[in-house]
Amino acid sequence: MKQISTKTLVRCALIASLYTAVNLAIAPIAFGSVQARVGEALTLLPVLVPDAVVGVTLGCFLTNLVGVFTGANVLGALDILFGTAATLCAALCTRRLAQVRVRGLPLAAAIPPVLFNAVIVGAELAWTFGPRTLNGFLLQAASVGIGQLFSCMVLGLPLVRIIEKTPALRAWFTAEQAEKHLPG
Repeated sequence: MKQISTKTLVRCALIASLYTAVNLAIAPIAFGSVQARVGEALTLLPVLVPDAVVGVTLGCFLTNLVGVFTGANVLGALDILFGTAATLCAALCTRRLAQVRVRGLPLAAAIPPVLFNAVIVGAELAWTFGPRTLNGFLLQAASVGIGQLFSCMVLGLPLVRIIEKTPALRAWFTAEQAEKHLPG
């Protein structure tokens, strides 16, 4: 079994707590039939370091869990399970696409969070709020997809660029990458 460093644990916890804090701070627009989770910008962090996969997945789980207990997350247990699964799948794919760049930006890596969340959370919303038809699903998927596009393309890509261009941030996110403590 590989040793996981304190820095890796702290990085995972920080990403998870930031994701959770940002989304819960904007709970009225982070949950429901129309949603924009600003914290989803962090779903691009797996581009920088493999353990961000764990951080964003844990952050999504905690956000959905706290949202259910506070009444903000009207999707309930569905979102705890399927919303978190969507984030995990997206984070793993984002990590795999980390080196695919267009003019230095990881554009391909920004697509999985949009697609996985549009399809999976869109299906949750169509099931919960209806109508339970193909058109109902497509409407909900489009709604989630638009929110995800904003979070990933408008916020997430610049976030990755800033981290990559700032030496101290880049070092914090990439120092242990050669060790590859976590799968990704």
